[in-house]
Amino acid sequence: MNEQINPHFYHFLAEGNILCNVTAADSRQVIEQLAERLCTNTAGLNKQKIIDAVIAREEIVPTVIASGLAVPHARMAGVDRLLVALAVSPAGIDFNCPGMPPVKVAVMILTPKDDPGLHLQVLSALAKDFKDEETIDNVAALKDTKAVMEFFNCANVEIPDYLKARDLMNRRPITLQESDTLHKVIETFAKKNVQEIPVLDNEGDLRGVVALEDILKFSLPEHILWMDDLTPIYRFQPFADMLKSDQETNLADFMREDMITVDEEIPAVQLAKLFLVHNIKQIIVTQNGKLAGIINLKSFISKLFWE
Repeated sequence: MNEQINPHFYHFLAEGNILCNVTAADSRQVIEQLAERLCTNTAGLNKQKIIDAVIAREEIVPTVIASGLAVPHARMAGVDRLLVALAVSPAGIDFNCPGMPPVKVAVMILTPKDDPGLHLQVLSALAKDFKDEETIDNVAALKDTKAVMEFFNCANVEIPDYLKARDLMNRRPITLQESDTLHKVIETFAKKNVQEIPVLDNEGDLRGVVALEDILKFSLPEHILWMDDLTPIYRFQPFADMLKSDQETNLADFMREDMITVDEEIPAVQLAKLFLVHNIKQIIVTQNGKLAGIINLKSFISKLFWE
């Protein structure tokens, strides 16, 4: 699809699709209420299909994108434009998202199945303009639909024309310090589900990366890679030698300084090209030379195709 849409989020809101003072106990209840409201005011929609699609997406990862704000969503066949329904709950709704407070504003969005980026554009707009709890509390306290409409009219939330790297990146990646020991590096890889980690200096500047294969490469002398007969190291002697000094070996001794980095403002579609051209699994995103986040291939594909 990929048509340019009206950039103002307010344009897609309608009083009939806003619910105030919602008392739903959990995410499923509010999703059902919002689906019913959309079906009441939009011809051709199937309530149960909406509920099933949105909850299936919610079960992958809860769609709480900011403290008190959730955006349950789905890409659906038969939907030809962005559809929005909104619920506010001063008491809060349990979205089963550990570490986050109850959701006070829930925005359901439905987008066409053949437009992989539109829901992400809306998520980006909402996350940018409603990232603080005070704003969410102000919306949740609104008493009627007219007040909600007025709020969003004045807020002037703009949906971006296209996705940028910052819209897809993990803003809180696992990092290591170049002064960390080999022991710390091994421990981090063992405990965290990552394959490559950015390395920073004491000032927070990006210095390099370390990957699982870098540990292997560091442990094996280069000449061994050309040997056909590995009988002399059947008991992993090079690995044992490396582990003897893991507390004295610094990450700076074996990290890589060659890495693919992009500025957070580049169009996200360029990431697809970089993943394929360079045959990499992760891209580092920077802002003014500082680490801003990371984007790995699995997350990139997930967000576009099945989230």
